[in-house]
Amino acid sequence: MCLTAFRWQPDSPIPLLLLANRDEFYQRPTEPTHQWTEGIWAGRDSQAGGTWMGWGPGGRLALITNHRRIGQAEGRVSRGLLVSEYLQSTLSAEAYLQQLQHHDDDYSGFNLLLWDRSGGYYYSNRQRQIQPLQPGLYGLSNDLLDTPWPKVTRLKNALAQQLVSSPQPSAEALLDLLLEPTQAEDSALPDTGLELAWERALSAIFIHTPSYGTRSSTLWQWQRDGTLHWHERQHHGDGAGRTTRSWTLGSVDPG
Repeated sequence: MCLTAFRWQPDSPIPLLLLANRDEFYQRPTEPTHQWTEGIWAGRDSQAGGTWMGWGPGGRLALITNHRRIGQAEGRVSRGLLVSEYLQSTLSAEAYLQQLQHHDDDYSGFNLLLWDRSGGYYYSNRQRQIQPLQPGLYGLSNDLLDTPWPKVTRLKNALAQQLVSSPQPSAEALLDLLLEPTQAEDSALPDTGLELAWERALSAIFIHTPSYGTRSSTLWQWQRDGTLHWHERQHHGDGAGRTTRSWTLGSVDPG
């Protein structure tokens, strides 16, 4: 998972509205979203066994992105296992993060977003502070929450404008916001240690290179009654187009 923008309004009819793109090498084996076990829904990284985002029993949601900085120490455990571990645990989101603080150096740099009935939380092992999410509009890519990378700012602004122009936009209209291919000007690029050509390619909301790009786009609409509407577009890197699937899950009040 490499980019997300979301509106968190716990007292609204749709407490969480979230858009996300997952970027990965086309050759890395991946399973699209499916039911793992009773109550747990997620895609799966077939190589490492974890996932980038998912839904668990009791109204539990999780999403992870890498924190990109070339030269950082590599962890010994796959970051994607954090999402699946949380979804399968009985700990609250806050308690899970408190436990994670004691061994977060087992993982390469990550940003973790968790929700349960008590609210939403953000945590990064590059900052090491548990941050309860206040109501608002947020963006996250491969640096800390709301770091104003060009694509983070563009997606947040696009989502905000869409919600102003159409308070109840269609799933199709929201997912289309994730297709923007514009790259940032060189002067605005982050410096994460990659070659300039890669920094340029990765600065787009929707990434496409010969070997790496946006593999899937996701929309979550978590309603006040606890129902999650999950829409997922799978993008085919071979140019064969895309497919969209949708699910309605859960019945646990998110607030």
